[in-house]
Amino acid sequence: QVQLLESGGGLAQPGGSLRLSCAASESIFRFTVMGWYRQAPGQARELVAAIRSGVGTNYLDSVKGRFTISRDNAKNTIILQMNNLKPEDTAVYYCNVADARGNAWGQGTQVTVSP
Repeated sequence: QVQLLESGGGLAQPGGSLRLSCAASESIFRFTVMGWYRQAPGQARELVAAIRSGVGTNYLDSVKGRFTISRDNAKNTIILQMNNLKPEDTAVYYCNVADARGNAWGQGTQVTVSP
């Protein structure tokens, strides 16, 4: 079972930026879907951004134009660059990878956007 470790969360001011990284314990080349989810207090977990092999990327409407998901196969890392952050982006962010055998989650990293 692949292990995922997120990092890069923290406190940012509105309009600021954060860069989240998800380091996998093995090659991410085999995963067909890699994504970032978030969960705010009292809310359901939602998909923020995903990379789908052979298809491309997709984003939650509210983050389009502000967030960018990318992958670094050489470093087995999935990255979420978050710009122009808003208070409503405050949540715990989780990394997820999936293939035909199943999927795996990271432990999450807190992102707080506040003046």
